[in-house]
Amino acid sequence: MTSSTDSKADLKPTKIWKCKNPDCKAWVRDEFAADEQLCPICKGPMLRSMRHLPPVQKKAKSQPRKPKSLF
Repeated sequence: MTSSTDSKADLKPTKIWKCKNPDCKAWVRDEFAADEQLCPICKGPMLRSMRHLPPVQKKAKSQPRKPKSLF
């Protein structure tokens, strides 16, 4: 049985953007944020912040598929 401290050990300080609107709970990791910092939910302004989150596993870039032969 794993304890809650084991899952907390996997968390890393992560840069995020969170919505400034107190009624909106939206946030997004900095690496996935759009160039314009508008809330994806309410379209309000976003504020840079930090949050302890599990790391995201980056997928290896897939090779482009070769076009199917017409023959």
